[in-house]
Amino acid sequence: MSAVEFIEQNLHPDGSPACSIVNETAYDGRAREALLDRAMGTTRRRKSSEKLRRGRLPSEGLAFVARDANGSVRGTVRLWDIQAGHDAAGKPVRALLLGPLAVDPALKGQGIGAALMQHATAEAGRLGHGAVILVGDPEYYERFGFSGKKTTGLAMPGPVERRRFLALELKPGHLDGAHGLLTPKGRRASHAMRVLPVSLRFSR
Repeated sequence: MSAVEFIEQNLHPDGSPACSIVNETAYDGRAREALLDRAMGTTRRRKSSEKLRRGRLPSEGLAFVARDANGSVRGTVRLWDIQAGHDAAGKPVRALLLGPLAVDPALKGQGIGAALMQHATAEAGRLGHGAVILVGDPEYYERFGFSGKKTTGLAMPGPVERRRFLALELKPGHLDGAHGLLTPKGRRASHAMRVLPVSLRFSR
């Protein structure tokens, strides 16, 4: 099922407003932070994943928000450039870290998170990335193809529940033999973020 079909089936029948998934802009920062605080609490900044995001910008073209019909930010997801250790030959393995994924608590269960996930991973594949790694509940993320099979040799820069350390290969075999510590490789925040004029609109 495509992201478009998912939104149409889960939002429109119950009368919820049409939703758009668009590239995040520089003007979304304050609304996005407020949404993350509502959805995840302020302790989110202490998570191990934050060590890979701090001081960096998201991977170019891979930061998205979901907007309602009024233009308000109702969901967010970002992907970040990282190095997933080295392969069996000692070469660095490039990958993406996904997160945070969050939806306004008032709209939970309406398919926005799933649509953001599907759109983000599809765009990552289209842009040529090889794999996406995240820390999250397998009960939720397995539906998108994530599993812990390819992260057994990898480590986060901080505590993590192994069952929640998951990966999705966008290119088969991309994480074969990957081992070592995840480290940040993205653009530093001092550089201006280029906003791409790409949007995917969901409406009847």
